[in-house]
Amino acid sequence: MISFVDARAHVMAGCSAMPPVRVPLSAALGAVLVESVTAGGDVPPFANTAMDGFAVRAADTVGASDGSPVALAVVGTVRAGMSGLDSPVGAGQAARIMTGAPMPPGADAVVMVERTRDAGDGQVAVLVEVPAGHHVRPAGDDVRDGDLVAPAGTVLTAGHLGVLATVGASDVLVVGRPRVGVLSTGDELVDDGRPLAPGQIRDSNRISLLALLRGSGFDAVDLGLVADDEVAIERAIRDAASTCDALVTSGGVSMGDFDYVKVVLDRIGEMRWMQVAIKPAKPLAFGTVDGSGGRAVPVFGLPGNPVSSMVSFELFCRPGLRRMSGRDDVDLDRPSVVAVVDEPLTRRPDGKVHFARVRGRFDMSDGRFHVASAGAQGSHHLTAMAGADGLAELPDGPTLDTGSTVSVRLLDTALGL
Repeated sequence: MISFVDARAHVMAGCSAMPPVRVPLSAALGAVLVESVTAGGDVPPFANTAMDGFAVRAADTVGASDGSPVALAVVGTVRAGMSGLDSPVGAGQAARIMTGAPMPPGADAVVMVERTRDAGDGQVAVLVEVPAGHHVRPAGDDVRDGDLVAPAGTVLTAGHLGVLATVGASDVLVVGRPRVGVLSTGDELVDDGRPLAPGQIRDSNRISLLALLRGSGFDAVDLGLVADDEVAIERAIRDAASTCDALVTSGGVSMGDFDYVKVVLDRIGEMRWMQVAIKPAKPLAFGTVDGSGGRAVPVFGLPGNPVSSMVSFELFCRPGLRRMSGRDDVDLDRPSVVAVVDEPLTRRPDGKVHFARVRGRFDMSDGRFHVASAGAQGSHHLTAMAGADGLAELPDGPTLDTGSTVSVRLLDTALGL
């Protein structure tokens, strides 16, 4: 067997970043920026108000209070989108102003509307003294012309996209997002909801893997279900390699007599077949096949048992695809926490690292994350996988008793992580 660390290193070595592409901001969430973006102007581009109220000269509000208001003549209204007033706000004057509207010339402060009242005869009574700059957003208060707003290598979040939009960037150059095909194989599989014949089961792997890919930000392509037929499997893999940047297969990577995926990939690809010292997901294949234009297309051969397939995706496929998306070493994995074991996580020494499916909770009394088994741990027990918040990494050895600690890879579940 090969260790988990060595198997993972082999997969990572075979995954290189996609070529850069230019995409609109609407398609850039989660992508890695290839070229830095600098601001071509100030943000905000002009001084504006942070509140609905009245633009005033701060000097005119000296001494104003509820009991001794200052009356100012209202000389106009400035709304968002307007260029301002025709004439400056002078001594003893004020302008009605709406949030985001430009400060009119002459005014240097804003009194919010709640601290005023109508004084009649076109006047407003100001009930508070305010300093210069009060509730005013100066030009360039967030970003100055020439500022670096997103350096190359930035993983673009919703906040980054908002900043890029404010500086006028309509598109960005990013590492390409891999297009990943998913193929299920097996005579026993059915995917159309019809009644099962003896010996048949329903194909859950393809649905789960497509969902995992999309949830991780990749472009997922459903390549369908192919029977255990060598010619059909070869045709499906060659066709997929011509249009996809990576392939994920489910089933046919073990040592059975009808594991034609292995036969085909050995013939048309450069593959390594591994028995990884982990449980579940022991069998793993990884290598490349030729794609269009001489591209080397990575192939992840995942085991057929449904839990093994999903765990293998988390441990090998997702990190490899994230590297193809331009992520670096620190961004390859799900977040991990050290958790307290609330009930024994059973295992026995067998030379393998076990990845137990666990449910997690934050305990406010001790400020720590706690875990317990999500259910039956067999590689076919998909309901426990569905209920899991994380994968607890149990090193080779005996059962982890209540109160011990364990490293947990958090999954994208109802915990919101």
